[in-house]
Amino acid sequence: MLKSPCRFSQRNKGFSLVELMVVIMVISILASVMISIFSGRVDAAKWSEANAAAGTIRTAVSTYVARCGISKAQADLVRTTLDDAALQAALGFSSEDLTGTYFVSSDYTITSINVSGHATVEVTASRSNAPQGTKTLTADGSWQ
Repeated sequence: MLKSPCRFSQRNKGFSLVELMVVIMVISILASVMISIFSGRVDAAKWSEANAAAGTIRTAVSTYVARCGISKAQADLVRTTLDDAALQAALGFSSEDLTGTYFVSSDYTITSINVSGHATVEVTASRSNAPQGTKTLTADGSWQ
């Protein structure tokens, strides 16, 4: 017996519109979650520049204390920003040492020096591409 060509049925291959819409919706949800996670990582990476510079400032202040004494260091350095060339030279910095992609020398302030000679350094971003806010490297080396 011959089969009639009209009775031959083709199987539809591919996805239905509903299946495609579900896949697009799932991908868009995942993308929105990843963008929010990624933006937080970008800010953390930007703050790492400030972390490195503030640690270097803290070490330079300890060296200054060892050379000049704690009382002179407290009188000369506390509540000063590091945009002054004379202060930078006293701490062993050049003008370019504290200028980075996101932070500049005026963003760093020595807020206090404890009796052990460890400085507390406050960093406040001023550039438009920098992360928002202020962070403080405390005398014990932790960030707040």
